[in-house]
Amino acid sequence: MSTTQRTADIDGKRFLGHPRMLANLFSVELWERFSFYGMQALLLYYMTYSLAEGGLGLDAGLATGLVGAYGGGVYLSTILGAWLADRVFGSERVLFASAIVIMCGHLALALLPGVAGLAAGLVLVGVGSGGLKANASSLVGTLYRSGDDRRDAGFSIFYMGINIGALVGPLLTNLAWSAYGFHVGFGLAAVGMAAGLIQYSLARKGLPAAAHEVENPLPRAEYPRWIGIAAVVVALLGVTIATGLLDAGNLADVMAYTAIAATIAYFAVILSSSMVSGVERRRVYSFMPLFVASAAFWSLFQQQFTVVALYSESRLDRTLFGWEMPPGMVQSINPVFIIIFAGIFATLWTRLGSRQPSSPAKFSLGLIVMGVAFLAFIPFAGGGPNSTPLIGLAGILLLFTFAELFISPIGLSVTTKLAPEAFRTQMLALFFLSISLGTTMSGLLAGFYSEQTEVPYFAFSGITAIILGAALLAATPAIRKGMSGVR
Repeated sequence: MSTTQRTADIDGKRFLGHPRMLANLFSVELWERFSFYGMQALLLYYMTYSLAEGGLGLDAGLATGLVGAYGGGVYLSTILGAWLADRVFGSERVLFASAIVIMCGHLALALLPGVAGLAAGLVLVGVGSGGLKANASSLVGTLYRSGDDRRDAGFSIFYMGINIGALVGPLLTNLAWSAYGFHVGFGLAAVGMAAGLIQYSLARKGLPAAAHEVENPLPRAEYPRWIGIAAVVVALLGVTIATGLLDAGNLADVMAYTAIAATIAYFAVILSSSMVSGVERRRVYSFMPLFVASAAFWSLFQQQFTVVALYSESRLDRTLFGWEMPPGMVQSINPVFIIIFAGIFATLWTRLGSRQPSSPAKFSLGLIVMGVAFLAFIPFAGGGPNSTPLIGLAGILLLFTFAELFISPIGLSVTTKLAPEAFRTQMLALFFLSISLGTTMSGLLAGFYSEQTEVPYFAFSGITAIILGAALLAATPAIRKGMSGVR
């Protein structure tokens, strides 16, 4: 079936000038992000607060590493979700099943006490979120024909929906935590995911035909082999945990190495496939520097959940009109800015059309702005408790937002444009692998942060990002040539 045939059925009605089904995907991702970020805003504090305060009493260094490893695991699990979509079930079915798994994970965090509930909840939310993320983004890509200049704007609108959920989730779960404890906050995240499931169920039949297609079906004769491989992987994982080879202390390192190995393997599989044409292969090669830039960006941006979380509790003046807001509410500042500026960026790209900067140039600008954001922490270095004004951190997170809008929605969009047809969803999994690697690194890097090392830590991080951004900008003409007409 041609691309035109597969998208013709969604071109009749509009949502903000885009295919109407964008509204449904916008909404389901909103609720999923409500639950995900609502839970993640509490996660570090749940790990580090004492048992008397309702937490688990873990060491802060161990907790930041675990948060990074967990975030990396979410994006690493997009491989499984993408493979199941492209080879077995199709994107739409995998997305629906993943949403159910996510809801079960939040229920485990809410209802099961102690480390057992934490482990069960994080595994279920991590695997489910990975399956949902790659496929939701892939489904957005099916709404647009090849060469449609609205694509980047459509992903920016989709990204705005993500951040509405990311704004409201931490606000409400933090209020629930403050009033009733951590487990009620986690329970509220489960309610949000249930709302997303109900909403999506009512409109899922309206998706285009491409949403239900299995791009590269796995032959039935190969099912037993792959089931056996899955069983072996699960058994090996159980053995490494039972024998202590894999534990909380080395999980972040193992996750980083796994992400690197998976990246190399995925690139090798795609580039060696006989179903990939010469033009598609050149486009995959051109994606490689964007992958590296994305990993570098996320290793800094995701420190919102590690370094910035610790900074917000110990250094930030969180008093508003005599009320001290919970530290996790700081996680809602970035989504506020995204909601304000995502539409502005989307309008800008739409109006510029073919005159807008190329995707590699946007990535370059994102890295440079991210570097400036880290350098902006330096004037506040050396202060005592509650020494950083809220407006100061908000200004830094505004720079985080601008950097994010140059890279994250653009990364999703350019990946769908550069993806070989037979690896459409799995190519998105590659992009999410860059986020997995970056997120895991954010937890590892946080181990080097302390109040005594603030100036060198922020200076090194910021200058490194600026240098990488400048190098990518210099390489942009060569990268665009390999993209073979894709912007």
